[in-house]
Formats: sequence, structure tokens, C-alpha cells
Amino acid sequence: MSQSTLTSLFFGFLLSLVIAFLAYRRDSLSRSGVAGALIVGTLIFGLGGWVWGVMLGVFFVSSSALSHFREREKAATAEKFEKGHRRDIGQVLANGGLGALVALASAVVPDSLVPAGLWFALFTGVMATVTADTWATELGTLSKAPPRFITNGRAVEVGTSGGVSPLGTGVSFAGGLLIGLTAGLLAPVAGLLPWSAALPVALIGALSGAAGSLIDSLMGATVQQIYYCDTCGKETERKLHRCGTTTRPLRGWGWMNNDMVNLLSSLGGGLVAVGCFYFLSLT
Repeated sequence: MSQSTLTSLFFGFLLSLVIAFLAYRRDSLSRSGVAGALIVGTLIFGLGGWVWGVMLGVFFVSSSALSHFREREKAATAEKFEKGHRRDIGQVLANGGLGALVALASAVVPDSLVPAGLWFALFTGVMATVTADTWATELGTLSKAPPRFITNGRAVEVGTSGGVSPLGTGVSFAGGLLIGLTAGLLAPVAGLLPWSAALPVALIGALSGAAGSLIDSLMGATVQQIYYCDTCGKETERKLHRCGTTTRPLRGWGWMNNDMVNLLSSLGGGLVAVGCFYFLSLT
């Protein structure tokens, strides 16, 4: 490993440490989440470069801020989710782990073995998806109109896995667009893309983010493990409901929890972005 790479990793670690510490003080990360953030941040900042690091920062800061937005109004739906807004290492790796692996691959795989721009396109799509999906979850639960189950269109309770709403879909598009704008405006500054690619990259971020978020919803409606509380008569992602009742499996695969769904859907969004990048010959 070269001296410059080691230096980049060192500064990536320091920057990640500062951000993780502040997030911990803000109750956005648990202790295990801090460890996960250090791993993810160090690899992305240190190996991917500053543009990748800024995209990660935009995702994390915006998502953390939205998790605290109108918390009391969202409290009623919290019982459906497996985990709270204070992210643990599983949630951190589910949202940033694939991006960290992409950064690692970009550093160790020889450029001659992959098409030009592959890693940047994949990373952009991954970050767009996790941002879009988090925004949809945090703001979609505030929708006044009941969400619809993505597979059959029936009305379901707010927060139900697999439920989609116009508000949630709209903000998922906006979240992906924010990452796309970040990538499109900063990549030319860093010499990664020409300025003519700025607008197409922004739109690709919006498209891949929305697509990845819909993949997440589809998996939530079909293969994600969902439980049922017989005491409360409600669906939940929790094995132990907040009322203290041990829930029973209702649908989905036992190993497919929400973190795994987030990870796989981010891959789906990343692949959508790669396809768009090469279709438009941006890389």
C-alpha cells in the first residue's frame, strides 16, 4: 500500500471519527454504530476520494436530520420498525457497507480489468438509493393518505413494509436527486467527468434512487421477514413487539431482515445507475 493511500486512509479515519462522535452525541448513532461509521467512512473517504466522501456525508447528515424531524408524529409507526432512529452497526453497514466495498474495489482492482467509470457510477447509484429509501421512510410515514401495498394496491397502515405513497415516492426521488446533484456538480471539479455530464448525472441519481427505493418496497412486501403480534393485531418487523408479546412469523424469509433488504436494494439501485451511465456514454 502506497504512502499516499495510507495518508488518505488516516485523514479519512480522522474525519469519520469527528462525524461519528457528533452523531453519537446527537443520538443518531449507537456505540456499535460509531464503530460501523468509522469503518465505512474511513474506506469511502480514504479510498474513494473526497467526492465520494461528500456524497456519503450528504446521505448521513440529511438522513440523521430527517430522523429527528417531527419525531412525535412518527412515534406511532415506530412499533412496526425493527430498530429506532439511533443506528447500530447493522444499519450503518446495510446503508454504507456496499459503498465501502465499492471504494475498496476501486482501490485494489486494476483499472484495466473494469470499464472506465464503473466504480463511480455504482457508488453514485448505491448512495442515491440509501438516501432515497431513508427519506421515503422518514417522511413517507407523515403522509395523510394511506399507503398502498406495492404488489396489490390495497390500503395498509402507515409504516407497513411494502407500502408506498405518493409522498414517499416523491421524496425518494428528491433524495436520489440530491445525491445526483452532488455527484454531478463535484465530479467535474475533481476531473472525474466533464461538465456536460452534470445534469444527466443528477437525473441518474434521482432515477436510480427511486428505482432502488421501489425495489426495497417490493422486497418488503414479498421476501422480508415480517412478524405478527396477536395481542395488538398488528404487523411488525420485531420478534418481540413493544407490548412485550413474542410475535410469530407472518411472511418472508427468516434471514431477510430489514438490514439485508436495504443492502440488496442499494445494489439494485447501483446497477440501475451503471446501466444509465453506460447507456448515456457518460463513463
